[in-house]
Amino acid sequence: MRLRLKNIGKRYQGDTWGVRGVTLELDAGVHGLVGANGAGKSTLMRMLTTVCEPTEGTIHWDGTEVRESPEAVRSALGYLPQDFDTYPSLRLQEYMEYVGALRGLDAETASARTDELLRVVGLTDVRNRRLDTFSGGMHQRVGIAQALLGDPDLLVVDEPTVGLDPAERVRMRNTLADTPGDRVVIFSTHIVGDIEATADTVAVLDDGELITHAETETLIDRVEGRVYTCTVSGETADSLRERYTVCNTVRRAEGFELRLIADEPPTPDAEPVAATLEDAYLSTVDHGTA
Repeated sequence: MRLRLKNIGKRYQGDTWGVRGVTLELDAGVHGLVGANGAGKSTLMRMLTTVCEPTEGTIHWDGTEVRESPEAVRSALGYLPQDFDTYPSLRLQEYMEYVGALRGLDAETASARTDELLRVVGLTDVRNRRLDTFSGGMHQRVGIAQALLGDPDLLVVDEPTVGLDPAERVRMRNTLADTPGDRVVIFSTHIVGDIEATADTVAVLDDGELITHAETETLIDRVEGRVYTCTVSGETADSLRERYTVCNTVRRAEGFELRLIADEPPTPDAEPVAATLEDAYLSTVDHGTA
């Protein structure tokens, strides 16, 4: 097992816990970490990457306890934090050379890796442009490139698709899904749809606690056959919201189209539809499924 967390917790002032009692085991593959804003995702990422220490519990990387030997994970790490920033006055090529030097790469290796990664993230043609001229999506792609520059065994990306347009989000997801090698990739997000086709497993955090961790298809299978759509009046919609987990509401000319989770058809004309990871996530958080 490459990465193992046991009863990890982070306490802030008083008795306020950002994360508590999280136990996870992650092998090579892409792993989604999902939760609402404030669920504790970034706090957990910061502990994994040694930015801050846990208050309780242990983290092991390839059998080494991280708190005792933080360099064990730092030397294997590629990290795209949520608040990623660059040096705006530098050109992209200069910035990648700078990051390569920080990672201890020789000039030849850094140059070859930069060429490869700029092709992967689609930035080869702008390598000589200043970073302060880049769009938000381009900026995030630079973040992925710098995180992969050292060919890390552990890649941690925190909310990489926030603020991106749909096309940029697809590109970012594809880049993460196509990341080669026997590495552990942790993709933290509150946008559930961004990991459905990307992650091998999904861990759900809610209020700092791990609610569930399972293969993506296993989570979807838990609600398969229980997802329905129906079009109802406003009064009926309010009643259904009180009784069921409603995943989506769309206003139509004839009323409100609801997508909801129920053990039986919630209305006579309700139609079953294929379940998605978002349905599974909302059901899990709503019912605290373990």
